Amino acid sequence: MELLGILAAMLASALGGTAVGATRYLADALDPFTIGAVRFGGGFVLLLLIAFGRGERWPSRRDWGATAALGLLLFGLFPILFNAAMIFTTAARAALALSTVPLLTMVTGAVLRVEALKARKLVGVMIAMGGVVFALGVNASLAPDGAWRGDLLMLAGAVCMALYNVLSRPFIARSGPIPFAATGMGIGAAVLVTASLVSGGFGDLAALDTGQWVANLYLAIVCGALIFFLWAYALGRTSPTLVAVSVALNPITASIFGLALLGEAVGPALIVGLVAILSGIAIASGFLALTPVPRLRLNASRGRGAEPPRL
Repeated sequence: MELLGILAAMLASALGGTAVGATRYLADALDPFTIGAVRFGGGFVLLLLIAFGRGERWPSRRDWGATAALGLLLFGLFPILFNAAMIFTTAARAALALSTVPLLTMVTGAVLRVEALKARKLVGVMIAMGGVVFALGVNASLAPDGAWRGDLLMLAGAVCMALYNVLSRPFIARSGPIPFAATGMGIGAAVLVTASLVSGGFGDLAALDTGQWVANLYLAIVCGALIFFLWAYALGRTSPTLVAVSVALNPITASIFGLALLGEAVGPALIVGLVAILSGIAIASGFLALTPVPRLRLNASRGRGAEPPRL
């Protein structure tokens, strides 16, 4: 069960990198509210249809308040910060800033006493955060003017995601992953649709070309419905930190997407920073810990010499 959760998180994070690129592609045509309204409004409709079709358990009345708050956090505030960040920075840099989610999740889990923050986790956090600082600082020559604003906005979005990772797991356990994701997404989408209507952003949809409409559909179907179903599924089956570690895949796919479709430059500092982030996450999560070799024990009672090691 835990392995399935980790694999689901890895797939969600890999697809999440393409969401960064697709959002960047639309950033010059639509405002952040409208991009989020299309992505999560469309995703909500799809998840709602699937949830009713599967007949899964919905959040209970006692969980409505917390589910609504978490929905506003991840599907209301996070997409506004995410989409606004793409106005100022590149897809690769934004994904690199977002890759701090596992580190922030570990710290948040420790502060809220959900997961213990041990020495190796602190070392991993320092290494990975150093990689972020190096990549975003040294690579400034490849960034557009004012890219630091987008970097800070994306880091704020990463904080929102870390809080969601730590706080949502018990609620997912009491309901199905699809109904939980659909409920939160519906609440966030309602806020974004309202904001877009007030700002007049929906009027810009009429001016989109075919490629931009394809990007919107991709955001709604894949990056709205599929990604957050996989994320909720993963959070219901493994620890927040192990789920969040998969976000390291995000800058890889975002960089490929940005290079292939947006023509964005990828400098060596980004690569070095990404290696440092992956190394720090691996250390913090215990993936680089050495497994001690089991000792052979003598079976004195049977006189048979050494027993096979117990694994």
